[in-house]
Amino acid sequence: MLMIAKLTGTIDEIGTDNIVLDVQGVGYLVFCSSRTIGAIGGKGDGATIYTEMQVSETDMRLMGFASGSERDWFRLLISVQGVGGKVALAILSALEPGEISRAIAMGDKAMVTRANGVGPKLALRIVNELKDKVGGIAVEPIVGASGIIHAPSSNSADAVSALQNLGFKPADASAAVAAADAEVGDGATLDALVRLALKKAAR
Repeated sequence: MLMIAKLTGTIDEIGTDNIVLDVQGVGYLVFCSSRTIGAIGGKGDGATIYTEMQVSETDMRLMGFASGSERDWFRLLISVQGVGGKVALAILSALEPGEISRAIAMGDKAMVTRANGVGPKLALRIVNELKDKVGGIAVEPIVGASGIIHAPSSNSADAVSALQNLGFKPADASAAVAAADAEVGDGATLDALVRLALKKAAR
């Protein structure tokens, strides 16, 4: 089976839960979260979509995401029993990745139930099963050395994941990224955040 990881082309059509992306004359039907559809542009615009193929006994669908990290969250969500592609996209439509991370870290099933098709029982299962997998990412506002309160940056989840991939324990990775995030601020690139977090984790 052909595996497609990313597509770059022109947006030909936009639906309520999908787009048609024209790639050199071939139109790919890609199902997306509402956040992705809102972020990638309008009809006729160029776009790059990160993709994941969903295959079942009766269907085969190409799921699309505005970023690789959103796709990673999709993969994590569908690893939970009872969460299929449609429900995972509904969660990603209702919540930003940072909000999902906070909900899981804080055990906040009510936040997860904002998504269509997610009831209290499924939300509780999502929170419980993914808590260890996301590594307890720091979600609380962080007070820096200057006394200024910093909210975690949009790159913090990716930075924690990067440190875990390098062998750091989830708790150590989260603490190092939280400290680095407070120091560098919102404008830092993912690379800069990871580099500083590595220095702090090594101390």
